[in-house]
Formats: sequence, C-alpha cells, structure tokens
Amino acid sequence: MTLSNTDKLKKIAAEAAADEYIKDGMVVGLGTGSTAFFAIKRIGERVIDEGLTLTCVSTSEKSAQHGRSCGLNIVPFEGTDEIDVTIDGADEIDNLLQLIKGLGGALLREKIIASATKKEIIIADRSKLVDILGVVSPLPVETLRFGYERTKYALEELGCVATLRTKDGEIFITDGGNYIYDCKFKNISQPHILESRLNNIPGVIENGLFLNMASIAIIANNDGSIETIRRT
Repeated sequence: MTLSNTDKLKKIAAEAAADEYIKDGMVVGLGTGSTAFFAIKRIGERVIDEGLTLTCVSTSEKSAQHGRSCGLNIVPFEGTDEIDVTIDGADEIDNLLQLIKGLGGALLREKIIASATKKEIIIADRSKLVDILGVVSPLPVETLRFGYERTKYALEELGCVATLRTKDGEIFITDGGNYIYDCKFKNISQPHILESRLNNIPGVIENGLFLNMASIAIIANNDGSIETIRRT
C-alpha cells in the first residue's frame, strides 16, 4: 500500500511513540483513528519481534479488532487498574497541550481511558498544531438519542453551529449507542469555561475537549523529523 505524505508523517510519529514509550509488562491503552492505527501496528510488531508481554485496553471496537489482528492481548477495561501508557491521536493540539479529539467517533471511551492513564502520549503530524482550539476543527459532542434535537438547540445557544454526524447517509452511532454533534465555533479561546457549560447541558454525555490530559505530544514535521512537546 502506497502511503500519502500525510500518512507517512502519521506513521513516523506513531512508530516513534511506540518504540520509545512501550515497555515490557505494561498495561497499554490503544487509541482510535488513522494515526493510532499505525501505533497499534507497530506495538504488535514489537510484541512479535521482542517477545513483549503487554495487556491492552482499547478506546473503540475498531481499534480492539485491529489490535487483535496485530497479535495484541486485548482485555476489557472493566477490572483493569491504572493504565501505564495510552498512545492516541488528536484533531487539534494547542501550545499548552490542550486537545480537541473525537472526529474518529470514540471520544467518550477515549476520555475514560485517558483519565485512567498515567502517561497520555499524543501522536500527530504538524498540521494538528493550532494557536487556538476550534479554529480548524469542529468540537465533537456526544449526546443521548433521547431529546437530541433539544440538545442541539442548547448547544447552539453557546455560539456554535451543531451538525448531527452522519455516515453513509445514516445517523452515526457511537460504540455506546449515542449520537455526535460536530459543533463549529469561531474559536475556543476559553476551553475550560466551555467544557463546564457543555457538561451542564442535559443530554450531553461527553465533549471532545481533552484538557490537562496529555503528558507528551510526538509531532512529525514535514521533513520527517520528530518534535516532542511536554506539558509543563
């Protein structure tokens, strides 16, 4: 398979993280999305080549299937204690390592896994870096199906345009059986305040603002070099 330039950069960042931060005996969180796909593949290669013993939990059914196909031991999150490392992608990353995630449709499980992780490693190409969140990407918000139209009204009262996510002409349904609104704000200059307001809307289950969760971001630059950004 011939990779696009963007996919080549994703692969570089993913493999760098998997090589540096995955150690024998760890409990590892597997992210969701196109960049995490390469990380899962590389972790599987290391398990086969180096005989690593890992216990893995997944942020989506799709990633769990991919992990199993790569030879990883996937276990339920229930009954799992603290996760040593999670490697996942992001849709936007600001200079404080605050994130927008969820365009892959797994934001609820991603946030639950991230909250149980000692070290959350974010992998991305340089196009994901932004000065202010929300300028490029919409903010995914997972909602209950019940009353979802009323939830849209409440979301738009916060100053966004909320679009119900669809796939192949049908409403997209998450692994948890919920809907997602992609909320386009002009920008998100006060993410902590917005997060609080979103969480106070009845019907909102979770939002794609991942604040103070990432420990490190591994960024692949256009020339193929790697930049490591650490949260201070």
